[in-house]
Amino acid sequence: METFYKKLLENNKEWVSKNLEKDPDFFNRLADGQQPPLLWIGCADSRVPANEIIGAQPGEVFVHRNIANMVIHTDMNMLSVLDYAVNVLKVKHVIVCGHYGCGGVAAAMTNKQFGLIDNWIRHIKDVYRFHNEELNSLTVEKERFDRFVELNVIEQVLDLAKTSIIQGAWKNGQQIHLHGWVYDIKDGLIKDLDVTFKDNNSLSQVYQLDL
Repeated sequence: METFYKKLLENNKEWVSKNLEKDPDFFNRLADGQQPPLLWIGCADSRVPANEIIGAQPGEVFVHRNIANMVIHTDMNMLSVLDYAVNVLKVKHVIVCGHYGCGGVAAAMTNKQFGLIDNWIRHIKDVYRFHNEELNSLTVEKERFDRFVELNVIEQVLDLAKTSIIQGAWKNGQQIHLHGWVYDIKDGLIKDLDVTFKDNNSLSQVYQLDL
């Protein structure tokens, strides 16, 4: 464990050296501030590094990650990140990116008790309940699991659009596009779920806030 820990610090020095070799002004520019065009809401899974899988550089992606890439309206952490990204950084795109094989989604498909995380997983179970008929019609477990991952992402994008933060930005004329993606760890490719919200008209009227 100590060797692994020391290796992390060594890797950092090597990374700094390589970047300075390619661009002596690399860190000076980063220190000036950030203006990323994208907020990424992804899963905390260690195999899904946001910047790396889309080839983005430091300063290009503002990132929030949690178990199963959830957008929960009582999660002050997520809401604080969203508020800062939208109202201060003025991002143009928000992407919710899930991944096939997600452990949180897999846990939500069972009746097992895991501990504290059960309270978080319950929100994922709600997604299953919303799409119970479609999911139960899939008799092959992997197909049902993969579709559950996709539906979970779609529901989180919808929940983003419902927030007063996003709706307020749209009302103020900010051009923010919400997207849903799923990453496949087995081949490294991203699937665009073709779910996009760009204004209040994309929402059912019951969710459109009178701001």
